[in-house]
Amino acid sequence: MGANSLLFHPEMVNCSIRHPNRLKLLKSYVRQGGGLLMVGGWMSFAGIGGKANYHDTPLEEALPVTCLPYDNRQEEPDGIVPAVKDRSHPVLSGMPAKWPFFLGYNKVTPKAESRVLVAVGKDPLLCVWQYGRGRAAAFTSDCAPHWGPPGFLKWTGYIRLWNNLAHWLSQGAPHPS
Repeated sequence: MGANSLLFHPEMVNCSIRHPNRLKLLKSYVRQGGGLLMVGGWMSFAGIGGKANYHDTPLEEALPVTCLPYDNRQEEPDGIVPAVKDRSHPVLSGMPAKWPFFLGYNKVTPKAESRVLVAVGKDPLLCVWQYGRGRAAAFTSDCAPHWGPPGFLKWTGYIRLWNNLAHWLSQGAPHPS
């Protein structure tokens, strides 16, 4: 879902009533100890025609990557096989060394303090970091078809990947009461 889905509250659009900026709220949530995962797709990061529009937003500040200000889809119709770059990270614990191919991803730039765990070519596929007291991750391909083909969905590491990510992301500082 694009940034506008979070920015445009129905009462703001229909009645011109002010509401908190939900991108700022999510950024604050992560900084205070929450977890955030952005998964790629045609309406993620910059997305098709740049319409996802997360570049230069408060939420981008919490991500371990910088979003591009224009269409960032990298279509790979012949498939692209990821390469594991950092097996020591807990997110990759128990994961198979060989990953299946993907049919595309969102091109982003990893931030200097982030860790690229898995790459596709020169670009990050899975990138993580600590943000304030919380944690954030970017998985730049899709978790389902079209970019995530059946071989990924049936891959022996599929369930473990999402479980490991959820566990690691939830291990930030205790949530404020």
